[in-house]
Amino acid sequence: MAVPNGLTTQAGVGSDLSLECGVVVVGSGAGGATVAAELAEAGVDVIMLEEGGYHPTASFTAGTGRALRTLYRDGGGGMAIGRPSVLYAEGRCVGGSTVVNGGMSWRTPARVLQRWAEREGLRAVGERDLDPYFAEIESRLSVGPQDPETIGRDSALFRDAAQARGWAVVANRRNQLHCAGTSNCSSGCPTGAKQSMLVTSVPRALAAGARLFADVRVDRITLGRTGLGGTGLGGTGLGRATGTGVTGHVVRPGGGRGPAVTVRARAVVVAGGAIQTPALLARSGLRPASGQLGRNLSVHPNAVVTAFFDEDVTGWQGVHQAFQVREFTGEGLLLTATNLTPPMLAGILPAYGAELGALMADYNRIVTAGPLVSDTGSGRIRYLPGLGPQVFYQLTERDAARIVRGVELTAQALFTAGARRVLLPFEGAPVVRTPAELGRLLTRPVPRRTLELFSIHLMGTARMSADPRRGVTGSFGEVHGAPGLIVADASLFPGPIGINPMETVIALALRNARRLLERRAAYCI
Repeated sequence: MAVPNGLTTQAGVGSDLSLECGVVVVGSGAGGATVAAELAEAGVDVIMLEEGGYHPTASFTAGTGRALRTLYRDGGGGMAIGRPSVLYAEGRCVGGSTVVNGGMSWRTPARVLQRWAEREGLRAVGERDLDPYFAEIESRLSVGPQDPETIGRDSALFRDAAQARGWAVVANRRNQLHCAGTSNCSSGCPTGAKQSMLVTSVPRALAAGARLFADVRVDRITLGRTGLGGTGLGGTGLGRATGTGVTGHVVRPGGGRGPAVTVRARAVVVAGGAIQTPALLARSGLRPASGQLGRNLSVHPNAVVTAFFDEDVTGWQGVHQAFQVREFTGEGLLLTATNLTPPMLAGILPAYGAELGALMADYNRIVTAGPLVSDTGSGRIRYLPGLGPQVFYQLTERDAARIVRGVELTAQALFTAGARRVLLPFEGAPVVRTPAELGRLLTRPVPRRTLELFSIHLMGTARMSADPRRGVTGSFGEVHGAPGLIVADASLFPGPIGINPMETVIALALRNARRLLERRAAYCI
C-alpha cells in the first residue's frame, strides 16, 4: 500500500526512533489534525503520532467486520460500566473518529457557549468569538445540506411523519462534497465525499511539511521544568517548557510491541479523545490541582427503536442520516433516523439463532431511529495499570425518564410513518404493534437498568475552566500547571452540547492553535 510523502507506518520502522520537532501532536482526528495543519502551514516543525493505522479511501468497503477491526478501538465494543451499562465506540486510525462518524456538522449552540463562559469564566468562547472559526471550517470542509437525490426512504419516512405530527425538523448539515448516499459512513467513506481529516487536514499538514507516524502508541508525556515560570497560553507570563516530549512504541500487526519512539519537542498537543487523553495524562503523572482529570464525562446516551414496515424501505440506499427532529431540544432530546448496517443491527436486536435470522430477513423493511439525550449526570475515566482506561458512567433517573420519553416519541413517529410493529430498547419489552399498545406499555415505569444504550459522543474529562480548582485546562486548552502541554479534543468541553460535537472540537482546536502561534516565541517554535 502506497503512503503519502511525510507519512510513516509501522512497516517503515525497523529500529528505535529518536525524533525532534517544535510541536508533537498526539492523535490525528478532528482536534489533532486541525492543530497540526494550522501549525505546519505557519512554519512550525510538527510531528503527528497516531496509534491507529493508515487506511486510504480506496481501502474502504461495505464490510462492517473489516471496518471494526481496522478503524475502531477494540472493534467498536467499548463499555461504560454502570446500571445500565452504555456501549460506546472510538475511532482509531489516521483521521480518527472523523473517518467513521456520520459527518454531521453543527455549530455549538449559543446557549451552551454562554453557559460555559459564565460557569467556568472562559475567555473568547462566545458565539461572536467562535463564529469566524465556524465559518472558516464550514468553507474548508464543504459543510452543507445533503443533495436531495441521496436522501434515503428511511430518512424521508421519519421526516414526513415528524412533520405530520407538527414537529420541527431540520435537514442535516454534513461535511461532504456530493455524497453518493452509500450509507457507508461508519465503515469509511468509499468515495472520499465525506470531508474527514483523512482527506482534508491530514493531507494539508503533510503538504506543509508535517511528519506523521501511524501505528505509534504514546505511553507517556515527558515534561521538563519551565524556563520562565509562566501561567500557560492564557497568561501574560507564559513559561517555556524544556525537555518536553513523549515516549511510546510502534504497534505491530496484531498489537505486538515494536521499536521504541521518543520525540523531543517544545510543546505537546494531546488529542486522543475524551477517554484516551485523560488516561495518557494520568499515566504520565499529571495530577491537576482540581482533581478533575478524568471526571465530568458526558456521553449523550442514545437508544434505538427498530420498526418493521410492510414494504421495502431499503434504508441502506441513501445517506447515513439526513434529518434531525429538533422539536424537543428544550427537553434535552434530539430525534433522528439512522440506518444501521446488518452486523450492527443484529448486535442490538433482542433475539438469537433462528429468531434473529427471521428478523434480519426483513432487513430491507426496517427503519431504525431514536433519541439522543443531553445528559445531566456524568461519569469518570480511571486509568488502571495493566488494564488501561476504565470507563464508569451512571445514568441519572432524570435522564432515564427522558430516554423513555424520547423512545415513546420516536415510536409514535414510526407508527405515523406506517410501521406495523416496533421493538423498543428495553430489556424484556414485548413487540409493540399499535400506538395504543405503546401507550399501555409505557403507563408502567421502565426500570432504568433495563435500558439498552450506546454512545459515540464522549466529552468533558479534561474540562476547561479559568479556575484551576475547577478544571484541568484553561480557556485555550493549556493544562493548568503544565506549560507546554495543550489538549485539543472533546475532553475540553465543560459539559454536553446536545448536538454532534465534531465542529465544536475543530473550532476550539483552530482557535487554540492560533493562540499558540501568537505566543510561539515563548516556546521557541
